[in-house]
Amino acid sequence: MLKIEKLAGIDIGSNAVRLLITNVITEEDSNKPSFRKSALVRVPIRLGTDSFIKSEISEENKNRMIKAMNAFKLLMDVHGVKKYYACATSAMREANNGINVANEIFEKTSIKINIIEGKEEAAIIFSTDISNFIEKEKPYLYVDVGGGSTEFTVFSNGEIINSKSFKMGTVRMLNYSKSDTKQIWNEIEIWVKENTKNLKNLSLIGSGGNINKIFKLSGKPMGKALSLIYIKAHYHFLKQMTYEQRISELGLNPDRADVILPATKIYLSAMKWSGATKIFVPKIGLADGIIKSLYYNKL
Repeated sequence: MLKIEKLAGIDIGSNAVRLLITNVITEEDSNKPSFRKSALVRVPIRLGTDSFIKSEISEENKNRMIKAMNAFKLLMDVHGVKKYYACATSAMREANNGINVANEIFEKTSIKINIIEGKEEAAIIFSTDISNFIEKEKPYLYVDVGGGSTEFTVFSNGEIINSKSFKMGTVRMLNYSKSDTKQIWNEIEIWVKENTKNLKNLSLIGSGGNINKIFKLSGKPMGKALSLIYIKAHYHFLKQMTYEQRISELGLNPDRADVILPATKIYLSAMKWSGATKIFVPKIGLADGIIKSLYYNKL
């Protein structure tokens, strides 16, 4: 006999807001559940542009968020979701009115939004059983690029060695000048080099919507890695195209066509600084981590 439980995760990022609904299926004679995606809705509300420039969520985007949460609530009701968890990352965390916006959304939609720190975000993503995608005896640098921040985690022999969240993300890079980001780039370079210098044959693990799109464009089968040479060539390829060309020729969504370039630069830089020649893209993210954490009662 099968036991089916519907869970949902809401990821409120700096570039977009996502709702993931998953069927968790457990057979009577098995303790290992199967997680099967039922629905994924992505809404391009770029909260980071508000937060990183004006330090607060605008009235317009607050109202869009209220509409999105009401829509998500209806979708969860229709799907029969039993439990959900909603979390917001750097954009709402750094906005002066982030807590007030979250409170107003709760009052008007009954959706509770948890504003989390970078380390908690990384911990939730790690609950996706990332060990299933790696070889335990090898070292890896895990890089999760978001709109407002990037999480770096070094692990070897299946154990976390060190992790750090940096205020360097795709939306932030679009709105800041090179001089504004020079210091943080230097800090990231020093951290990556220092924490990977004694690890031989290290590979990257990349997560985030942009690296997932890059992997899809490569045509590689799941489980295969992208090479440093490919990432470098792809970065220059994207750089030579206009924003409009990325939309018309590559079929990218408008809110992906601009951020994919700075995202690629972060992954490429991380590979160079760590000495990695390969990057694996297991297609895991915060929403997936929320589902796993909910199921195992970690949230």
